[in-house]
Amino acid sequence: MTAGDALDEALAAPLVDQHCHGVRRDDLDRAAFESLITEGGPSPAGTTHFDSPVGLAVRRWCAPVLDLEPHAEPETYLARRRELGAEEVNRRLLRAAGIADFCVDTGPADATMLTPAEMGSLGDARGHEIVRIEKVAEDVAGRCPPATAYAAELAEELARRADRAVGLKTAIAYRYGFDFDPRPPTPREVTEAAARWLAGPRRLTDPVLLRHALWTGADIAGDRELPLQVHTGIGDTDLILHRVNPALLTDFIRIVPAPVVLLHCYPYIREAAYLAAVFPHVHADLGLTVTYTAASSARVIAEFLEIAPFNKILFSTDCYGLAELCHLGAHFFRRGLGAVLTERAGEWSAADVARVAHMIGAGNARRLYSL
Repeated sequence: MTAGDALDEALAAPLVDQHCHGVRRDDLDRAAFESLITEGGPSPAGTTHFDSPVGLAVRRWCAPVLDLEPHAEPETYLARRRELGAEEVNRRLLRAAGIADFCVDTGPADATMLTPAEMGSLGDARGHEIVRIEKVAEDVAGRCPPATAYAAELAEELARRADRAVGLKTAIAYRYGFDFDPRPPTPREVTEAAARWLAGPRRLTDPVLLRHALWTGADIAGDRELPLQVHTGIGDTDLILHRVNPALLTDFIRIVPAPVVLLHCYPYIREAAYLAAVFPHVHADLGLTVTYTAASSARVIAEFLEIAPFNKILFSTDCYGLAELCHLGAHFFRRGLGAVLTERAGEWSAADVARVAHMIGAGNARRLYSL
């Protein structure tokens, strides 16, 4: 078998999507569809989000999965989507991605989104849950416990949900940023902050309670040997980009008791790669980055592989709402990684090239999440 054949076989193997979200179970009009192929708001008047790297990629790579010619016009594509119906569209695109396991962050889920089990069923795969820490904190607050009981109730509820999950995830990037005191707050600080929060709106943005929730989740993850996923870098307008550079997490990383997975990372790709290189318990992926850079994804993958150990790199799609984003994430991962590893074939053996592809695509995640 040639090096190229070995690499092709490794890249074709089923993937483990170590971080994604549910996709919509309902049919979507154009406005709803376009809102899900961007991290921003509506496009300016007279323009469309189909004129973006991911928008053009939908027309090129998803259209054939729905029996259309490549580069089908947006209206033709959306009409075919409606004709097939959401369930069939989801089935085709999730299965075309070639994924064996979906690790689904259920934090933003609602009745319109597929559950982890449904993602697995439609995708001919297994579905697993990733617990969103801040969502659990808000659920506990919704019960209106006394401020003095909040910490204990949060720990109990997080532990209960972690028992059926393969990992935990924090969205502190969206709620505050990474320039927080890395140490856990004191019980008195937590009670005082809880008294203020429980008397007002239920969205968790208080820095003391965010730190407390993060450390509660981290301790539970550490006790159960579960990974703690951390959103970094690219995201919607809720976050402030320069405050979600993963390098700002260095002091927290030094003392956190759980394995850490840095998600997405763009544009801080080298910072994330460095942290994975120097801290034994830090891993990273390029989830959303690969999908949204689309045809340019090989360049960001190459940058990531400059220094990150290959046994610390994971695959994910971070698909949200649209099965198209799952298919595209897998497609551009395989294509981009294939291009990068082909360049290495002259100095690596064929076995090493294939082994690295297998590790990044599935092996590392299977080990880390005990799948």
